[in-house]
Amino acid sequence: MGPDGERVRRRFARLRGLVAAVALISLGGAVFSLAAVSKPAPKHHAKASKRTRAEAFFRTGRRIFRHDTFGDEQFWGGTLQLHTAIEGQANGGVGPGVSPKTALAVGLKVDATRIPRAVAKAIKAGKVNLDDPATTLALLKLDAVVGVKGHFTANGKQLSSVGITCALCHSTVDDSFAPGIGRRRDGWPNRDLDVGTIVGLSPNLQPVADLLGADVATVKKVLAGWGPGKFDAELFLDGKGFRPDGKTAATLIPPAFGLAGIDRHTYTGWGSVPYWNAFVANLEMHGQGSFTDPRLDDAQKFPVAARNNMGHTRSARDLITSKLPALQFYQLALKAPRPPQDSFDPVAAKRGKAIFEGKGTCAGCHVKPTFTEPGYNLHRPEEVCTDSFQADRSPDGRYRTTPLRGLWSHAKGGFWHDGRFATLGDVVEHYNSCFGLNLSAGEKSDLVQYLQSL
Repeated sequence: MGPDGERVRRRFARLRGLVAAVALISLGGAVFSLAAVSKPAPKHHAKASKRTRAEAFFRTGRRIFRHDTFGDEQFWGGTLQLHTAIEGQANGGVGPGVSPKTALAVGLKVDATRIPRAVAKAIKAGKVNLDDPATTLALLKLDAVVGVKGHFTANGKQLSSVGITCALCHSTVDDSFAPGIGRRRDGWPNRDLDVGTIVGLSPNLQPVADLLGADVATVKKVLAGWGPGKFDAELFLDGKGFRPDGKTAATLIPPAFGLAGIDRHTYTGWGSVPYWNAFVANLEMHGQGSFTDPRLDDAQKFPVAARNNMGHTRSARDLITSKLPALQFYQLALKAPRPPQDSFDPVAAKRGKAIFEGKGTCAGCHVKPTFTEPGYNLHRPEEVCTDSFQADRSPDGRYRTTPLRGLWSHAKGGFWHDGRFATLGDVVEHYNSCFGLNLSAGEKSDLVQYLQSL
């Protein structure tokens, strides 16, 4: 072989070596990639992934709680025409309209984080007319009115409909900007909200009257009787607007926080958190969805519900059912708020804790840490020395053992399901008499301090 042939042979050998090396590297990369795919992800990555999914689910639930109407604008806007009363005649609606001052006066709240800085400064400087319904429309466009969702025409000039969300009744604000305006407090019951007055503004209440089998004048009388912080969920089931003593049959709006680990969470039981969410979204908010409860077929107890087949509700489009899991997840994550440090006497509260767990026998039913009973947390009316009116409006005919955490945050409007006890002291006195506890004045005072510390 000549010199030229030898050079070719060597080049070919080097080329074969290079190709083999590249192939080996490629194969090694493939094997490495396969190994990377086949090996389980590091634990911290798995935990991060689960946390990310949980956080996303939480955010979805929060969005539903705050902003989802479940399609109920077809009822509040389309049927009752409530949006026309909000915008007023000057803005294409009817009547005087609802100004921000009027809205705040009936307990509606404004999310300050939705207000642009320039607008906030103008409000502070008194340059925004809070007596003008047009300002309310501007706030609705900003999605700043808590629990109320405005829908506008394509050009944005006129309110075309309005819907409500869970946050209307079960959120408030911290008043950090002004009374009724501030950062959201989800889960807190809005005890300023006058639902009856707001619904009573609707130009067309005839559908409600037809549902109840009454006239519009009677419907308005019933709604006007509710007052701030109250709502009557059973009205649209049994048609009872007033108690035997002539007072409203409405009950206090309950908190939606501190419900984790608790079975029946309404005053008279009914069902679990997802049950009640489905019940309210379909039958009270009048959203578009599906709901089943054959107990509502009882024409003697629930004549309105039975007559309208409410226990077997089906909509052409279900805008509710798919959202119940995330909504429940968010609600169960809402912890009861801690009381301000200066809102109770810690020394007296410590003594009250001993009364609560001992002589007062409170802990027998209000079991820590949920401060209600694990499992079936319902009692017959006579067990708690009270009348059966509200209990009789429910399927089980019982009252729930109320969870006690966060009591301080919803003292407005009173205590008990209907607010009949103005103070916690009145509640303690009721049980002192009911159970013959013979608590001294000091023991009762200490017990109240403990309740305020929860």
